[in-house]
Amino acid sequence: SDFIVLMKRSCLKMAQIKWKTKAEIETEKIMAKIEALKNQLDETDYMIIKASEYQLLGLEIPYDMESLHAERQTVRDKINELEALI
Repeated sequence: SDFIVLMKRSCLKMAQIKWKTKAEIETEKIMAKIEALKNQLDETDYMIIKASEYQLLGLEIPYDMESLHAERQTVRDKINELEALI
């Protein structure tokens, strides 16, 4: 009889399906977009570090910093927009 009770409990647990609401699905999509944008920033971090090193050494920076900054700021602005939605 203990086995039957245990079987009933495990069957009940298996039958529980977590359905996501549209809002939950949208939030997950937004969070995935935010993560992808943050990865974009991570991919250009080395350029910022290298530019800082060059500047400290008095060397010419090997990148167009205005363009780089503008691109990164656009990504940060998009992240902020998306974060405001969740």
